[in-house]
Amino acid sequence: MAHPYDTDLGKTAANFVALTPLHFLERAAGVYPKRVSLIHGEQRFTWGETYARCRRLASALAARGIGPGDTVAVMAPNVPAIFEAHFGVPMTGAVLNALNIRLDAEALAFILDHGEAKVLITDREFSGVIKKALSLCANKRMLVIDIDDPVASGGELLGETDYEAFIAGGDPDYQWRWPADEWEAISLNYTSGTTGNPKGVVYHHRGAYLNAIGNAVTWGMSGHPVYLWTLPMFHCNGWCFPWTVTALAGTHVCLRRVDAANMFTAIERHKVTHLCGAPIVMGMLINATEADRRPLPHPVNFMTAAAPPPAAVIGRLEAQGFKLTHVYGLTESYGPASVCAWHEEWDELPLDERARMKSRQGVRYVMEEGLMVADPTTLEPVPRDGETMGEVFFRGNVVMKGYLKNPKATAEAFAGGWFHTGDLGVWHADGYIELKDRSKDIIISGGENISTIEVEGVLYQHPDVVEAAVVARLDDKWGETPCAFVMVREGSEVTELELIAFTRERLAHFKCPRTVVFGPLPKTSTGKIQKFVLREVAKRLDS
Repeated sequence: MAHPYDTDLGKTAANFVALTPLHFLERAAGVYPKRVSLIHGEQRFTWGETYARCRRLASALAARGIGPGDTVAVMAPNVPAIFEAHFGVPMTGAVLNALNIRLDAEALAFILDHGEAKVLITDREFSGVIKKALSLCANKRMLVIDIDDPVASGGELLGETDYEAFIAGGDPDYQWRWPADEWEAISLNYTSGTTGNPKGVVYHHRGAYLNAIGNAVTWGMSGHPVYLWTLPMFHCNGWCFPWTVTALAGTHVCLRRVDAANMFTAIERHKVTHLCGAPIVMGMLINATEADRRPLPHPVNFMTAAAPPPAAVIGRLEAQGFKLTHVYGLTESYGPASVCAWHEEWDELPLDERARMKSRQGVRYVMEEGLMVADPTTLEPVPRDGETMGEVFFRGNVVMKGYLKNPKATAEAFAGGWFHTGDLGVWHADGYIELKDRSKDIIISGGENISTIEVEGVLYQHPDVVEAAVVARLDDKWGETPCAFVMVREGSEVTELELIAFTRERLAHFKCPRTVVFGPLPKTSTGKIQKFVLREVAKRLDS
């Protein structure tokens, strides 16, 4: 029997529209066409101009046959082109694949082939690694477009044309495509996950829309925020902030090079209100020289993730006028999906206790429907005692569609109706979660995931290495860096510097060990290396 509230009350064009963050740009341009949308060096764009540029990009792509389901890759730092691609690419129904600019040519070639990119928009700064990646790609018919950024210098032009010339041929009034279904893919982001082979995480329009609004609600953003781009837009689509700030008709301040001088100058000059970053960005601000430092024009909101910030770091950052918010998430959750939601009464706590509370990963985002710590096999929630360890699970609309062309990994990630993060933590009595370890030994360095398995595999390629294990070592600048424990062949004279150089020839530099410890590795009775013992050794290296 039909429910009375469903009788003759169906979805129509008048009462149901697919959710998409593309709507935010259309609205910003319609309501605030003359308000500044984006700043890059001496360049200024208004929302009316930005909307026209994004439509030009979409039109130019469509004229080259790009449409629903196609992939457009972008290799660029935080410049206008990658921001515009967050709108212009999905306006055609295509999927944006923002590439990690820190990856090596082999990884980039794998991603371009696996994602079947038909177009690559690439900044000339990265022409060296991109040229090599293209030579390794199976796809030799990719349209390459160069970003010839006026703020950049050097680098070979590889493409058929440059970005500005390409979009100049597009129609500023292009009638872009609203997704027929909000479940349609909007972007593709690769994560190293638990092995060296990248996995393609697929986002949908609905999730991007909801997490963009979730950012604004969770962070208490209002009015017209001025957002400084210190977080890479290639990282989880900038945690969805390209769409968040646009929804609020704020101002995006691009920052090609992230360093203390550039950040303080931008904050002072443009009256920045918000920025995001990994602990390395916090360290830059804290350790800035007096010559680089500028007084803050007002309190500035700083959102951080990755390794929990130490008490001393929180204290020094807040003493400078930054208001810190700690979040947690993964590429698979559109970036941040939990937050250490603050309580006013915690303001009265001593610094160490306040920092301890703030370093917890907290509670679910307002747009996330489920968060729990549970037994990884039974999915039975652990007691909220702050001691019992379990795996962290998410559930809701801001969890990925799945892994591209990898049904097995997708099924494993969603087993039991929850997303398995692979992170281990505890659940406190007040409902806040706190991470304790990473079940797959992933190292987070400067906000980027490093697979220990991948690094160990390269170390084993050295002819003198008999055994190798890699764990995280705390680092004041990067949060964590790889620490390698190696046993070499008897009589070998290989040095720490030689092994590090060996890995740097075969890996992206951020993945390489910063420390190498020689000697026998501790093992269980079955011969398994005891990484928990090595982690304790790594900790003692700093004491």
